Amino acid sequence: SYANCGLPYYIGGVIDDRDNLFLQTPASFGQRFVVDVRVRSEVIGVDTANKTVTVRTNKNETYTETYDKLLLSPGAYPFVPPMQGIDLDGIFTLRNVADTDKIKSYIQSNEIKKAVVIGAGFIGLEMAENLHHIGAEVSIVEMANQVMTPIDFAMAAMVHQHLNQQGVNLYLQETVLSFKKKGNGLDVQFKSGKVLYADMVILSIGVRPETTLAKQAGIKLGEAGGIWVDEYLQTSAKDVYAVGDAIEVKHYISNAESLIPLAWPANRQGRIVADTILGIRKKAYKGSLGTSILKAFDLTVSATGLNEKTLKRNNIPYMVTTVNRNSHASYYPGATPLTLKLIFNKEGDILGAQAIGYKGVDKRIDIISTAIKGNLKVWDLQEVEVAYAPPYNSAKDPVNIAGYAAENMINGEHESFRYFEIEELLKDSNYQLLDIRTNAEFNLGTIKDSLHIDLDTLRNNLDKLDKNKTYLVFCQVGLRGYLAYRI
Repeated sequence: SYANCGLPYYIGGVIDDRDNLFLQTPASFGQRFVVDVRVRSEVIGVDTANKTVTVRTNKNETYTETYDKLLLSPGAYPFVPPMQGIDLDGIFTLRNVADTDKIKSYIQSNEIKKAVVIGAGFIGLEMAENLHHIGAEVSIVEMANQVMTPIDFAMAAMVHQHLNQQGVNLYLQETVLSFKKKGNGLDVQFKSGKVLYADMVILSIGVRPETTLAKQAGIKLGEAGGIWVDEYLQTSAKDVYAVGDAIEVKHYISNAESLIPLAWPANRQGRIVADTILGIRKKAYKGSLGTSILKAFDLTVSATGLNEKTLKRNNIPYMVTTVNRNSHASYYPGATPLTLKLIFNKEGDILGAQAIGYKGVDKRIDIISTAIKGNLKVWDLQEVEVAYAPPYNSAKDPVNIAGYAAENMINGEHESFRYFEIEELLKDSNYQLLDIRTNAEFNLGTIKDSLHIDLDTLRNNLDKLDKNKTYLVFCQVGLRGYLAYRI
């Protein structure tokens, strides 16, 4: 029993004691709970009709065991594409302690000056940070146009910038074709023709549900390829349950069958199934929001619910507001920027949220995740009563501000435009960009063809505006643009 999420940090030396990764041993767990823990044993077959499992030991002996209730919790495995050279030394995936030990041993036995991470999801970015921590020059290769699929491009762009500032090389929209041995390392060949040299490679292209046993037993799989379960997490076979990364669950908002390989859902599912099997109580699993968080060097990135990509793909109407605030009162030392994006519909339903910053990101996403599970509306976010003192917060939390902004948009009290709409809007001569920042800010650079009036002089210069035009007002962060709009 080990801390799966801590493995990258042990590789990078942030967690220095390997023993700290282990939560229980077979002996300690068995002694405390009187549970028969059989390690070095693999279940190779399930007979749901006769309620038996076939077990193979590490001595290659097999035996049959009976069950009254059976729980499948095989997790997920790292996807390894069939690429030329994929089996060469120095190429690794990370799933368990054995993988961790191999990577750690390789780092200790070889000089790792250049490392390539393929895939920019959670494990990929955590490994990039930890390989950087041991002094390697790190390159991340990602097929998509952004890192971290739970967040949308504009939010991911802030992560891209931060990775570049940390000296990480980012190769977006690039596909790896093959690997070749070169000296003590490897050449990583891209489809585009680029070649990267690496002393080691980490494959982090995503995970797939481990369904081998379920298939063998004739247990139904779902649309997304995971083990199908009902609302009580029972599979298509009587008295056989399944939990964790191997199963499909309903997304809490869209109700779509989804694969959500995260720790919180797995933990909750385990509790529910245990209660059901023991006959204590029978509760339905209500689905997963996919609430997630990542430490990317100094940045924290978090999300909950649905993102814009998913909403567009499913033709679900939505609205967006993005607020830029500080993690706590700006006059108290140590305040850092925080960007919070709220996605909702015109009925006020909260569809999702994303946040990026250096401090306080987890708190805001946790509030919104709780609000979604509590069926609150966007205007209810205005009523969230947060603990306030200058070292911790502002009197108006970013979550409150997002609630105000969302309600204003739903009621038509203010209209907003987004960066990717500017080019199309300006094709109409009735639209005019208006920069209301200070003279100093304007002189440092502005958007092309913008008119400039400082916000503090706007009321006295309204006669300079053409009442037949629609002005697209912008500032540095958002607040002054909103104030100019109201004026």
